[in-house]
Amino acid sequence: MHDIKTPVWWRATLALGLGSVLVFVNLYVAQPLLPLLAQDFALSALGAGWALSASTLGLAAGLLFWARLADRVGRKRVMLGTLLAAILVGLVVAWAPDYTVLVALRGLQGFFLAGLPATAVAYMGEEFTPKALMTSIGIYIAANSLGGISGRVLGGLIAGWFGEWQAAFVVLSAISLLLWALLPKWLPDSRCFVPAGKGAGTRALLEHVRNPLLWPVYLVGGLNFMVFLNQYTYVAFYLSAPPVSLAPAAIGLLFLTYLTGTVASGVSGVLISRFGLANTLLAAIVLMAVGSLGLFSERLPVIITTLFIDSFAFFLAHACASSWVGRSVSHNRALASSLYLVFYYAGASLGGLYLYPFWQAAGLPGVAVGMIAVMGVTAALTVRLGRAQCRHADEPENVTPL
Repeated sequence: MHDIKTPVWWRATLALGLGSVLVFVNLYVAQPLLPLLAQDFALSALGAGWALSASTLGLAAGLLFWARLADRVGRKRVMLGTLLAAILVGLVVAWAPDYTVLVALRGLQGFFLAGLPATAVAYMGEEFTPKALMTSIGIYIAANSLGGISGRVLGGLIAGWFGEWQAAFVVLSAISLLLWALLPKWLPDSRCFVPAGKGAGTRALLEHVRNPLLWPVYLVGGLNFMVFLNQYTYVAFYLSAPPVSLAPAAIGLLFLTYLTGTVASGVSGVLISRFGLANTLLAAIVLMAVGSLGLFSERLPVIITTLFIDSFAFFLAHACASSWVGRSVSHNRALASSLYLVFYYAGASLGGLYLYPFWQAAGLPGVAVGMIAVMGVTAALTVRLGRAQCRHADEPENVTPL
């Protein structure tokens, strides 16, 4: 196994980080474009949101498929092949003849984008030592954040420069294709991969879902992301309308608030080592709930501060949850990680629907109420998770104590 800070570890970590950036650039390029899509296709906020929700739903649908395939045929070919297909589909989105086709293509793109996130954590769990794994996951999730920032900021800027949303898809897909060419050389072949046997997938899936150290964290990840991601959608619609009336480029710049999430992911390993996974996760959820109170003001500086706080808190929680899954299983790791991401992206797809009545009833303050209610649920689940951890800590069948 590769130890931390060795040359091979750096190559693998940087390759997975770059791949992660490309995944999330292409996944989230649509989010700053939603007000433009609503205008061009005469859609409501909820209808325009399907340009994003379809891709996250497609990603959720593809995760278990690609994870199971990767458990049988290997990690590298699945990660690189699916990412290339997703980038090519992204090029086609710009020429969609109508909104229905656009949504269908975004769903297909999301399905292919699932290949790398379905497999990356499992690859790291097999190839890296435990200490190297914790640091690599922090870097990988920081790359998730950077990719999300880049796709949203550049998508908004490019659409503003060219005056049309289609340009964002074309330019970012072309750049992604060039960067993808670096990955086959950078990413080392697997050395510790053992193919899963036939019929093992269903048994492993049931084991993971029933595991008291896994199912609560699956729900925590999905519910947290459900409200975190979609608060940006409603903030974008609020700020693009009078009296604020921000331009698409300015809407894209709002996603620079994700930078605090990158910081949180980078320091997550230190915080987890000092305070423990359950305590760090609970603190992050509480911080996100407190930060969401800023949406009651509806003033731009306060909204931006809220997004900075929520981004830090959310990505810290996400790093904790991902590390928890990676350290809680010793077999079918890709399946365990992908099951977490199924909940994660299914939540993202449903968040627009969940928050829409709150938005309709009270605008951004309503969105804040919807978010805080969910934070209460995830905090309770985290407390339950911590208690389950204590009960299982001394049991011999608990393969990897947390």
